[in-house]
Amino acid sequence: MFSLAWGMPVVSPLQMTDRHRIIIALPDATESATVAEWLAATRFEAVQRPDPGTAALEMQARAFDLLVADATFAVRDDLLALSRLRNPSTPTVVIGNADETELPWTLRRQAMYLGRPLERAILLCTLSMAILESRPTRRSERKMANRFDAIVNGVPSHIIDASHHGVRLRIPGCVLSVLPPQFSVRVPSIGVSVTVQRVWARSGQHEATPVISCGAALSANRPAIEQRWRGFVDTLPIGDESTGK
Repeated sequence: MFSLAWGMPVVSPLQMTDRHRIIIALPDATESATVAEWLAATRFEAVQRPDPGTAALEMQARAFDLLVADATFAVRDDLLALSRLRNPSTPTVVIGNADETELPWTLRRQAMYLGRPLERAILLCTLSMAILESRPTRRSERKMANRFDAIVNGVPSHIIDASHHGVRLRIPGCVLSVLPPQFSVRVPSIGVSVTVQRVWARSGQHEATPVISCGAALSANRPAIEQRWRGFVDTLPIGDESTGK
């Protein structure tokens, strides 16, 4: 993994007026304790549960704001479905070893994904954005864009999926450390260009050529520009969960 030399704040960007309660369902005790320590230092309330059974009991017993789950638990033991059954708007962040494209389409659509090894700043920013987007005034459906062509700071790239408030990108041939905190995303085919704030970014795994996967939120755009972006998102079809198309 590359180091965080991007100007990204180490602390969470979410201005918290209360302690958001996060369930950590990770099998490795050291990793779970490390994540809990990071969250506690940022005034999150971290609840560690080492297996799907105890995590499910915790979800049923008390309200929570977000679930951090191992990818195996989310897929094999269906913790994501249990979380959404408890509260459909509660976000989930999945932690795994594989490239995100190897995960089931349902999981990719309904959860944010982070690959190991974890980095503190990326994790905290991802959790904060997930909580922000779970609020009714901010939430919008992510739609698959089938690698829609886009230009990211002059580099030909692809949009993987998009919502009214954000976008997920694959940027080929870039060096992760030069991706700035804010950058432009232009969709040439429809003449839409927006400014976005990087939420997370990582170098591609198991890739033949260098590639960056990046999640970003719309930031500092004029209302008319954001309206054009929403119009673009509204034209995207809702993907087939079995195929991702």
